[in-house]
Amino acid sequence: IMKILFAALLAVFVLSNFDMVDSSYDKIVYHSKVRARKEGPNVCALQQVMGTKKKYFSTCRNWYQGAICGKKATVLYECCPGYMKLEGMKGCPAVAPIDNVYGTLGLVKAISTQEYSHISKLREEIEGSGSYTFFAPSNDAWDLLDGEVRSALVSNVNIELYNALHYHMANKRLQTKDLKNGLVVDSMYNDLGLYINHYSNGIVTVNCARIIHGNQVATNGVVHVIDRVITGVSNTIQDVIEVDDDLTTLSDVALASGLLDKLGQPGQYTLFAPTNDAFAKLDSDVLQRLMGDKGVLQALLNFHMLNSVQCSEGIMSGQTFETLEGHNIEIGCDGESLTVNGIKMVLKKDIVTTNGVIHLIDEVLMPDSAKQVMELLTPSQSTFSDMVSELGLSTAMEAKAEYTLLAPLNSVFTDEVMAIDQSFLKMILENHILKEKITLGQLYNGQRLETIAGKFLRVFIYRTAVCIENSCLVRGSKEGSNGALHLMKTLMKPAETTMFQILTDNGGFKIFLSLMEMAGLTDLLKQEGEYTLFAPSDEAFTGVRDSDLALLRGNMNALRTILLYHFSNGVFIGGGLETGVTNLLKSLQGNNLRVLHVSPNLSTFNKTVNIRNHGIFQCTCYVNLKCRRLQTARTYHLGSNFTRILFLQKKVECKKLLTDEFKTTTKLLKNVHYRS
Repeated sequence: IMKILFAALLAVFVLSNFDMVDSSYDKIVYHSKVRARKEGPNVCALQQVMGTKKKYFSTCRNWYQGAICGKKATVLYECCPGYMKLEGMKGCPAVAPIDNVYGTLGLVKAISTQEYSHISKLREEIEGSGSYTFFAPSNDAWDLLDGEVRSALVSNVNIELYNALHYHMANKRLQTKDLKNGLVVDSMYNDLGLYINHYSNGIVTVNCARIIHGNQVATNGVVHVIDRVITGVSNTIQDVIEVDDDLTTLSDVALASGLLDKLGQPGQYTLFAPTNDAFAKLDSDVLQRLMGDKGVLQALLNFHMLNSVQCSEGIMSGQTFETLEGHNIEIGCDGESLTVNGIKMVLKKDIVTTNGVIHLIDEVLMPDSAKQVMELLTPSQSTFSDMVSELGLSTAMEAKAEYTLLAPLNSVFTDEVMAIDQSFLKMILENHILKEKITLGQLYNGQRLETIAGKFLRVFIYRTAVCIENSCLVRGSKEGSNGALHLMKTLMKPAETTMFQILTDNGGFKIFLSLMEMAGLTDLLKQEGEYTLFAPSDEAFTGVRDSDLALLRGNMNALRTILLYHFSNGVFIGGGLETGVTNLLKSLQGNNLRVLHVSPNLSTFNKTVNIRNHGIFQCTCYVNLKCRRLQTARTYHLGSNFTRILFLQKKVECKKLLTDEFKTTTKLLKNVHYRS
């Protein structure tokens, strides 16, 4: 058994190590071979983008979508690299003959490169002894080269063409498994670097040219066919933006931000470089504000940079990347075009430098960190934005001060809300603007936030929610240059009075208030503290017999125990109580209240639950006279208007409670089912 176990472990180890040796390119080719197994031995399945000559060994995602870069792709079956067809036989059963590098150029149909190698006197070198890697441009690649450049090379075959071809070569054999991402290989032309990128989707590039046919082994090296002619690279990103006439504004931004020198340092960067026309699209006051704030400029420039090289050929579908600023952008493709955040904005792609790649774009990407707080608002908060402007609140916000917006969603502004007197609505919205910048991570339970109107709002932190007064935050908080934005579910109502005053003014809680006074607990409704009260209305007592009430009034200990059972320590608003689970709330009586399900907007009789300066109360329609523990809690919908009522279920029988002489049974109200 031990021998079998050892053999199994050894097999796993060997297989895992082979897997580690295989590159992403090799794995993609292997899977292409598996997909084409029905076509015969050594056949690979490729995808060709319709209307183009571009072929890919595809990822699973592109294969099953039947598309590459959003364009439909047809399936082709070709011999896998290194194999050939034989007449009359299925698949590609023959191993391709091995020749020297010059002869191999013909085998892989890089005829133009082979011809130029001959006329430039490179042939003798690559037919002789040695070990070379040749990144050979395909015939189509030469056709894509600017005509004047191509003519200049061919007309000076002994110098320029020879040097150009030498730049496509390395003086050692490098297969795709050796071409690691970020590798810089010394070329055979003055040791100028060849910049390799090997992506997880199997794409391998050299100076952003894609290897379309790799690993064609020769007797004196290996040939990789690439999709474009590459040129020598000696400039950094800094060098490019300082000399490009279309990037003068960007150069000024980089200089003013203090990051220009960074763009000249070694690294692996991608820069989405806005042109002068892109900056010209910004309002003049916005550009002026940006140029006057070094920190904002740094955020702006870093938002256009990735800490990795992303050549256009390495993008086959939308991918999310973290920028140097810290937030994400999505880089994708639409046919031949690169997209940023789903928008075609790339004017020129793949400007290769010694420390990365540049793509020119015709829009400025504006991160939240470079925006002012009012600019953080999106269409889902457009009503709030409009009202803040119309009521003059935005003009009252000083440009150099910091604020936090607690912005309700558009759905909050119903016809009823919009019908409110404008002066009163302005007072309400003033409660949604804080005097200082408070980010999501800075909020804590019990925190008091001052509004621009001088009122204070309380923060409540729950396991799955962050709430301010009666409203909870929804996903989407942002941080700008001079403030923060939080999205709110409802309009906020700051605490203004006590529970006692609310219950008294309502007029529907006379019995409860009289019992609280009799038990000496009225101060609990008036004093400072943090409580949640499940307050029984007068209607809740209609089904309780007078004799039962008399018993309660005659035993202060029992009365206090029952009343305190309606109070919970801590403020629990609707959004802070989870649905679908049992919420355990510690009552002032000592036992737990079990809240099984609560509506997100704890409400009763069409009135949202009231929050006051020391707690929350919830009107209930039933009196809880249970002796020991709350059995369950549910939300019932009664009547044609589906009013939500929190109902605390109780046991039928109350046995001995604090004193031997106190015994009572509770009469259950109509529509209530119970169990003993």
